[in-house]
Amino acid sequence: MLELRPSCEHCDKALPPEATQARICSYECTFCATCVEEVLANVCPNCGGGFVPRPVRPAKNWKNNNYLGTDPAATVGKHRPVDPVAHARFAASLKAMAPERR
Repeated sequence: MLELRPSCEHCDKALPPEATQARICSYECTFCATCVEEVLANVCPNCGGGFVPRPVRPAKNWKNNNYLGTDPAATVGKHRPVDPVAHARFAASLKAMAPERR
């Protein structure tokens, strides 16, 4: 089950469960769309993978207790600002490669 981390790891922008600007990699590293596009070049600084929009967990119990009330979002974020220069070096060879080929 996704943690639904509460903020961008780089800029610490709030990303509540309903945020459509949240992006995650396959390890659930969480960043805002702006940081993914403008700072990270769609390369996760932690694993080198790409990002996809994070799904939104329903706020209401529409069916089978599968909602935020039963499975709440994480409340503790991981604020780990990225060094833009170091990340640019890391991402240089990866950003031109499609995430599914990395």
